[in-house]
Amino acid sequence: MGLTARIRTRDGWAVSHAVVTMTDMTGAQVVRAEADGEGVVRDATALAPGAYTVIVTAVGYAPVASSAIVTASGRAETGTVTLARLGGTELPPPGPWTVDPAHSSVSAVAQHLGISSVHGRFTEFAASIEIAPDEVAKSRVEAVIRADSIDTGNGMRDTHLKSPDFLGVGTYPEITYRSTGLAPAGSDRWTVHGELTMHGVVRPVDLDLAYLGTGPDPWGGTRAAFRATAELHREDFAMNYNQVVQAGIAAIGTTLRVELDIQAVQGESLPQG
Repeated sequence: MGLTARIRTRDGWAVSHAVVTMTDMTGAQVVRAEADGEGVVRDATALAPGAYTVIVTAVGYAPVASSAIVTASGRAETGTVTLARLGGTELPPPGPWTVDPAHSSVSAVAQHLGISSVHGRFTEFAASIEIAPDEVAKSRVEAVIRADSIDTGNGMRDTHLKSPDFLGVGTYPEITYRSTGLAPAGSDRWTVHGELTMHGVVRPVDLDLAYLGTGPDPWGGTRAAFRATAELHREDFAMNYNQVVQAGIAAIGTTLRVELDIQAVQGESLPQG
C-alpha cells in the first residue's frame, strides 16, 4: 500500500532531489516523500480510498500537479512524472563530466589581409565540467590548453604565433579558462561567464554555449555534446604585434573567433583503451 512514483526529466534522467506531496480533497497533506537516487518515490503511508492531488517539486524545475486515485487496496501509482527545467532548458545529468580531446576541437579563426581567414586549432587540451544538481547557475567549467600545440597548417606561421609577439609559449605555456557562472540564453542555450588567462593576462570572457544532447556510447558510457563560441580581441591579451600592408589593412586581424566543439564523458576520468 502507499504511493509510488518515478520522477524523470524530459530526456529520461532521474531527478533524485524531487519531493512529492499528496493532499486529500480537503487540502490536508497526507504524504511527503523524497525521491531516492534513482528518482523513485516509495511511501508506505496507509491511504484511504478516494481522490487525491499529487504535487512534485524539485529545485530548478517547474512543479507538476496531477490527480491520483487511491484504490481499495490503499495503493496509489502515479507512474512516471516528467519535470521540465525552469525556462524550458534541459542539461545533462548532474555530476562530473570529462571532455574527450579525441572527439573535441578547440579552434580559432582570424582575418588575413582583410580578404580571407586563417584557421588554427590547439591539439593538446584537457577540460572538466561539473553540472550542479540543484541550481544550474552553479555548474562549473575548467579547461587547460597547451599554448605550444597551436597548429595553423604552416610551420613558419606557427613558430611566429608561439613567439613573444603572440602566445609567448616559453613564458606562458598554458592557456586556462575557469567559469564563474551560467545564465540561460534560450532553449538549450546558455551564456557561460568566466575568466580566460592567456599570455599572462586575465580577462573576463563569455562563451555562447549550445547543448546538443546526451546519449550512450559504444563503450558503455554516457556522452554529452556541446558547441560554444566566443570573440576575443588580441590587444586585450597584450598581443599588439601587427604588420600593416596597405592603407590601414593589417596582415592579421585583431579579432579572433573561437569555436569549441566538445564531447564530454560522464564521470571524473576518460575510459581506458
